Amino acid sequence: MKKFLSLLLLTIAGLLNTLQAQVSFSVSQKRVSPTEIDVTFKAKIAKGWHVYSTNIPDGGPTAARFGVDKADGAEPIGALKPGPGVKSMHDEVFEMQLSFFENTATFTQRIKLTKKDYKLKAYLEWGACNDQNCLPPSTTEVVVNGSDGPTGEAAKAAAAAVAQQPGQNTNVATGVQNNMLVDTAATMATTDTAAVAPVVAPADSSDVARWYESSIEQLKHWGEDGGTHNRTLWYIFLMGFVGGLITILTPCVWPIIPMTVSFFLHRNDDRRKAIRDAIIYGISIVVIYVSLGLIVTSVSSANTLNDLSTNAVFNIFLFLLLVVFAASFLGGFEITLPSSWNNKMNDRASSASGFMGLFLMAFTLTLVSFSCTGPIIGFLLVEVSTAGGSILNPTIGMLGFAIALALPFTFFALFPTMLKKAPKSGGWMNVVKVVLGFIELAFALKFLSVADLAYGWHILDREAFLALWIAIFGLMGAYLFGWIKFPNDDDDTHTSVTRFFLGLGSLAFAIYMIPGLWGAPCKAISAFAPPMYTQDFNLDQVKVEAHFRDYEEGMAYAKKAGKPVLLDFTGFGCVNCRKMELAVWHDAKVRDIMNKDYVLISLYVDDKTRLPENIEVKQPDGTIKTLRTVGDKWSYLESTKFGAQTQPFYVPVDNDGKALNHSFSYKEDIPGYVKFLQEGLKNYRDKK
Repeated sequence: MKKFLSLLLLTIAGLLNTLQAQVSFSVSQKRVSPTEIDVTFKAKIAKGWHVYSTNIPDGGPTAARFGVDKADGAEPIGALKPGPGVKSMHDEVFEMQLSFFENTATFTQRIKLTKKDYKLKAYLEWGACNDQNCLPPSTTEVVVNGSDGPTGEAAKAAAAAVAQQPGQNTNVATGVQNNMLVDTAATMATTDTAAVAPVVAPADSSDVARWYESSIEQLKHWGEDGGTHNRTLWYIFLMGFVGGLITILTPCVWPIIPMTVSFFLHRNDDRRKAIRDAIIYGISIVVIYVSLGLIVTSVSSANTLNDLSTNAVFNIFLFLLLVVFAASFLGGFEITLPSSWNNKMNDRASSASGFMGLFLMAFTLTLVSFSCTGPIIGFLLVEVSTAGGSILNPTIGMLGFAIALALPFTFFALFPTMLKKAPKSGGWMNVVKVVLGFIELAFALKFLSVADLAYGWHILDREAFLALWIAIFGLMGAYLFGWIKFPNDDDDTHTSVTRFFLGLGSLAFAIYMIPGLWGAPCKAISAFAPPMYTQDFNLDQVKVEAHFRDYEEGMAYAKKAGKPVLLDFTGFGCVNCRKMELAVWHDAKVRDIMNKDYVLISLYVDDKTRLPENIEVKQPDGTIKTLRTVGDKWSYLESTKFGAQTQPFYVPVDNDGKALNHSFSYKEDIPGYVKFLQEGLKNYRDKK
């Protein structure tokens, strides 16, 4: 049991250290006069994170603030001063100008000494966020003490100077529990906070104790982040495989298949040797494209690929690249490699024999067909490299692509009679290219949307994005019906049955998106369209709001009502929390489940309401942490009960406070969130 508890504490400590490592503060003190000391807080900020400065308006994220727990002979004088390097930008979610630091931050507070023997126990409160998560309001503590303060008239003058100062932005606590380590569950259970919920009868103390017990093991039991990696790799493989099948139908590849298979069958009298050559040829194609995936993997680390997925400049480049690919497929121009490359490789393939000859033939195919395969491979590599997850994504994607591309060469070598039944080359292959051009143009807008959100340009808000997609898929339907033509199309006037049904589907999809211009969810494109909060005109303003902001009252009510609880660790200054509420909670199905089947408890980790008295708790790493506000209390609950420290953080629990499913963080995935809620509800009912 002791080993288990030790391991549990180490696990919690490791999780906390990993998150806190995103921002690390150091503290220094400098005597600037006989009666004044400057306390300087310097932060090292991890790439992608930022720490907010001091001048944050009310209702915004956590501003840097200097607070005092106990002061005797030393008082802060003047306001907390941010150092150089402050950046400023307008945040559309909070509708205010925000200032923050990146990479490094410095804050300085001047302390006035008023007695010979002085001691000041204080702290810097700060908030930090990245594009996905926010740390709860955190504190860096400092103690200023000594016996070299002023005496006599100098002390009186210093005290008078402090008295003449206007009210400072400090928060002096009273009733501090000095030198006391408090039992966390018992003490936190006795501190009441203002709640927006109806009055609930006090809970039994044994129930309260269970509510504060750790649920980290339950989260692991429900597969916290489990299985996602394998599912992602299978999805990437399938995406590559489908891309390879589509490539086969292009005019650069399909006509080559019968010629290549015929070459294998006619150059060998032994059919088994012909089949062997076709298999080696197919394997060579797989090796060539997988090697391309390995090259992309080798030049990029997992962190690099994840960083690129949210980098604005890189996404603009991808947008322009896909627009060029789309223009090529639509017939604007051909993307080809130098003809000298093709000639040299063809000559070497003709002169070589055996395995090397077949490999060079496969390499020649990749060069000759590049005008069709290049845009598809480029799109595939862009998608899998920026999708997050495993660093093997590009390699797995290319493996699926290559297997699909190699299949017809081997298949028709094994069953040559089937080749006679295959469709003949013709104008339908250019139709495939043009349709792919429309699709690539649509997906290019996804990458422009990422850059638009990062810079706040508002050139591609949700309704603008939908209007462009409606136009693209509407025009694609018109093209499939034969109403418009492109440079490389045949002059056939009739529309085949296949084109008719594809055109019907494209027009229907365009019509489906039209209600989205007025705020309809359009779930089929929720993964691609900008978040709902960018919608300027929205007829549906219904929101989900928690009835409880107090953990114990909400848990007591849920037990009485016989419902599971959805814990929402959030923050007033959490941008991504607002995004989830607008983009995911706004969905009718999500809203229905949360309102009818769950008791929603929202715990704001940046709630500045003072606790009746400070609580000092011992953390897993042995350090002492002082809980001063309601937000501190909920932040500590999140870290000790669930081993987490980011917002938003959602987890369903039963009436004993045990986790009913894995957690869910920031991800604008409506189907995934519905499944998350339904699984928690099912597990709750199975327990009863």
